Formats: sequence, C-alpha cells, structure tokens
Amino acid sequence: MTRPVFITPRSGVQVSPPATTDMNGSLAGRFRFRVLRRYYSHVEKLEHEHTREAIAERIAASNHNYIRDFIYGGVDGAVTTFAVVSGVAGAELSTKIVLILGFANLVADGFSMAASNFLGTRAEIDDYRRLEAIEHRHIRLEPEGEREEVREIYRAKGFEGEELDKAVDLITADKERWVKTMMTEEYGLPTEIRSPWLAAGSTFSAFVICGLVPLLPYLFGSGNSFLAACIMTGLTFFLIGSFKSRWSTRSWFRSGFETLLVGALAAAMAYAVGVLLKGLADGI
Repeated sequence: MTRPVFITPRSGVQVSPPATTDMNGSLAGRFRFRVLRRYYSHVEKLEHEHTREAIAERIAASNHNYIRDFIYGGVDGAVTTFAVVSGVAGAELSTKIVLILGFANLVADGFSMAASNFLGTRAEIDDYRRLEAIEHRHIRLEPEGEREEVREIYRAKGFEGEELDKAVDLITADKERWVKTMMTEEYGLPTEIRSPWLAAGSTFSAFVICGLVPLLPYLFGSGNSFLAACIMTGLTFFLIGSFKSRWSTRSWFRSGFETLLVGALAAAMAYAVGVLLKGLADGI
C-alpha cells in the first residue's frame, strides 16, 4: 500500500510517515499519523519560499529597511516621555505640569531625533556619492588597476583560472555594475541608499506614537494616572521589544523583557531625581 504524503504547513517539506505506521484507517493509525504530522510541522521552518516567482519577487523588492529608525524612535519616545512623567510625579507636581512638559518633550525631542536622523542619513548619501565619483574617476583614468582590484576581490572569494577571468570580464563589461561592485566589495556599502525623508519620518512617527502613551492617563484623567501610565508604558516597552525580535535571533519574550528593563531603569532614575529635587526645593 502506498504511504500517504503530506506537506508540513510550516516548512513546506514533503513528509511521509514511517512504513511501520498503521495507516489502514483505524483510529490508532489516524492518531499516530496526526502525531507525526504535528512533529514534522516543527522541523526546519523556512523564512521564505524558494519558488521561481518568490525568488524573483524578493530580488526585485527594495533593499531599503527603516525598521531600525522606527524602533529607535519608538523606544526613545516612550523612554524620554515616561521619564518626564516619572520625574514630575516624583516631585508631586500637578497634572497640568505633567501634560505641559510631556507634550513639550514629545514635539521638541521627536523633531530633534528626526532631524538628526535626516542629517545623518544625508551624510551617508553624500559619502556614498563621493566614493562613487572616486570609483568612476579611477575606472576612467586607471582601468587596468581597477580591473586588478576586481580580480583580487574575487580571487579572495575562491575564484581562480578561467572562472576568475570570466567573472572579471563580466563585471567590468558594464561601468555601472563595475562601480556598484566596488562600492559593496571594497567599501562595504549597501547596494541601495536610504531616503533621509523616510528615515526621519519613521523616527518621528514612532516617537510620537509611543511617546504619547505615558500621557494618555493624564490626558483623559484616570483615577491613578501615574500607575496607569506605568502599566501602559511598560506594555509599550514590551511590545516594542517583542516586535524587534522579528529581526533578531532572540526570542520575543527575552527581547521584550530586555526593552522593558531598559525603560524601567530610565524611569526609576527620573523618578529618583524628581524626589530628590522636591526634597531640595522643600528645604529652600
């Protein structure tokens, strides 16, 4: 009798149960089949498909990634705004003061971070263009020297003999491809440059969204606003860290807890400073 074959839902791998498994339709056979299927579904999970269409789609997709900017802005927005709230709460100031200082920080610090990210990304672009111009000039004035650089790069990758000559000829046959190769292989730069506007926008939007969370209990006048702000901000820290784990080898729980710990430490320091300053002010 031919053994049934199924495709595991997580890995996409075809799996057949062992021949010794009773697959004659009995209750025990069906139970063993389900157990095996559940076991094999956790084997070798692949991050993406390898069909021709899927490969072509991934290659054609943009290499730009603004996840770093979003996470950076989100974490900093939640940390700094909650630090302001904690400091004011430690000093036992009014809700009005919390909102004034919180929103002032939200706008000013968010814009400052976005502007810094914009200028930093623009500096990366300027440096990329500078090196690109250098490579174009060197190829024009010293083509043989640049060909030798390509040869050494691919020799270090394990190419040799006729294969090495073909690789060098193929790359240097097109100047744009030649320059891009030198940019990535000689200088270690990405093949595409990021948009400073999108980088700054990602940072600012994440800063405002996450930084607004500690202010919501004060804005809507909940009973114990500071306790509610602590819980909501702690949850925000954990969610940001868990989301960040998608681009990390760490588990979502560990990444979330790490971000929560960093945020809690910053808030505790701000709260302690608020208590200290209140004590000094009362003593004056």
